[in-house]
Amino acid sequence: MRVESRKRALIDRAVAELGGDRTSFVLDAACRRAEEVLLDRRVFMLDTDSFEAFERALETPIEDNQCAVKLMNRKRRWNRT
Repeated sequence: MRVESRKRALIDRAVAELGGDRTSFVLDAACRRAEEVLLDRRVFMLDTDSFEAFERALETPIEDNQCAVKLMNRKRRWNRT
């Protein structure tokens, strides 16, 4: 990848702090950004069956969703010591 030396040096400093290699670091950062872009979408195009399943999920009380209950009861990462 062609990149100006100042940016490459910045990336290399971060790579040195974390260990690993530049390619993995850049790929990880690009994937994280791609996830942010896709998760930030405000318009979802769904077929009728998928939309109905989505609405059912929204209307289902959280107490009936074991996965959601487990997630909500999990110790928060920022509270761990």
